[in-house]
Amino acid sequence: MTEMKQVRINAKEEMESCGAPRPKPGEGQVLVRVAWAGICGSDLHYFFDGQVGAFKLREPLVPGHEIVGIVAEDPSGTYAPGTPVTPHPATFGQPQAAYSDSPHLWPGGAYLGSASTWPHTQGGMSEYILLRLDQIHALPPNLPLKRGVLTEPLCVGLHALHRLQAATGWQDLKGRNVAVIGAGPIGLLAAGAAKSLGATVSCIDVQDAPLRRAQALGVDQVYNSTVTEPEAGTFDAVLECAGVFPAISQAFQICRPRGTVVQVGMVPAIDGPVNLAPLTSKEITYLGTFRFLDEIDQALEILANSPQLESVITHEFNADEAERAFHTAKDSAASGKVIVNLWFEE
Repeated sequence: MTEMKQVRINAKEEMESCGAPRPKPGEGQVLVRVAWAGICGSDLHYFFDGQVGAFKLREPLVPGHEIVGIVAEDPSGTYAPGTPVTPHPATFGQPQAAYSDSPHLWPGGAYLGSASTWPHTQGGMSEYILLRLDQIHALPPNLPLKRGVLTEPLCVGLHALHRLQAATGWQDLKGRNVAVIGAGPIGLLAAGAAKSLGATVSCIDVQDAPLRRAQALGVDQVYNSTVTEPEAGTFDAVLECAGVFPAISQAFQICRPRGTVVQVGMVPAIDGPVNLAPLTSKEITYLGTFRFLDEIDQALEILANSPQLESVITHEFNADEAERAFHTAKDSAASGKVIVNLWFEE
């Protein structure tokens, strides 16, 4: 039996790079040879905490839902071998009439590299992965594989902006003053997406290193909020990407009256202090956003035409160095997006 390499989290702080049987595609499946896998916050939680929220590791898990690679085998003939591709990592659950247009919110769904299901849904930090044919999206010819690994996190930012536009009725973001709180990889890519859609963008963080990465993307203004706070009531919209309670209070403070705050960051499932006074006194609209729906093709177009977005990637490791990669990704002051190379020939 042909073997392949993969990275596996066996339990809290227990990881190995190991061999596994190489799968064979059946009807409606595509075998993808993975080139790069990005490390996401949920991957870090599975390794360092053994769980993400209520989703606990109950068996070994291959992490990774931010992946890009090439088609190895497609029995349907839709994609030629060697075609550069990235997948939509979701399997949608049980349709709901009340929100039929939002399958990413339907109950019973699954996501690559997640312990939310039993058995767990294995992820893409593996030399090869089987995917459904309908998950596959081909990369534009001018998009390098490495930059393509940013597709999934960019989709998260785009979905937040689509939620913003749907709530406000804005046809585009031209002339809009948008703040992004939290300059981690999701915040940086959300800022890059907002810039690509015409907004004036400011990034806010409590560390200088992430703000320097924001400047490399070409944002209009950065603020280290331990030194300088943006003026209250400044922004038409605020994307809260830090996922901490003080940042939510800050978002309400800097948003203008009748502005909109979009909660992108995943906050802990605990009670916490948030100052809601500005929310009510300024009649702010507060929106939630979760993962993404169908933004992949737009994300691929933006990535293909925005080479500066690749600067979000700060570190590259191979699969044998995966544990080191996870420790590097945990240090937000030292790293932006950390990616793992599963394909040593590139």
